[in-house]
Amino acid sequence: MAIRLLVMDVDGTLTDGKIYIGSNGELFKAFSAKDGYGIHNIAASSGVTPVIITGRESEIVLKRCEEIGITKVYQGIDNKLEKLRAIAEKLSEVAYIGDDMNDFVCMKAVKEAGGMVGCPYDAVEKVKELVDFISTKNGGEGAVREFIDWLLESGSSC
Repeated sequence: MAIRLLVMDVDGTLTDGKIYIGSNGELFKAFSAKDGYGIHNIAASSGVTPVIITGRESEIVLKRCEEIGITKVYQGIDNKLEKLRAIAEKLSEVAYIGDDMNDFVCMKAVKEAGGMVGCPYDAVEKVKELVDFISTKNGGEGAVREFIDWLLESGSSC
């Protein structure tokens, strides 16, 4: 089955999971340029639509998504599985990458439907036990790019 949606968590997956707070209350997050390239230039050109589903809300995330061409951005989502079911025609056409228990239910549903699931190297153990792919990179250090490359190499993508 061809993958049509690449669904990603943000904190701990596209970032290292740390939230940097400056003395004036400003927030900072670090993103990998390799992930950005993979999302913008490789996944999208392969016919895969990148999607963000995250529990937090952040202008930083919106800015990064704008830079790399992600137009389907869902922030402040408490029930990620409900949102995923609302946007995906078939879970079997989803590749989902996440790192923690707030992604587990979605990842399990995707895997059970025949989609693909992956995680960064530093994901929690329960997630690692579920996934098809464990990156050699930690979150925010190119794990998403490795997942995209693996999807293409495995023939799971368009």
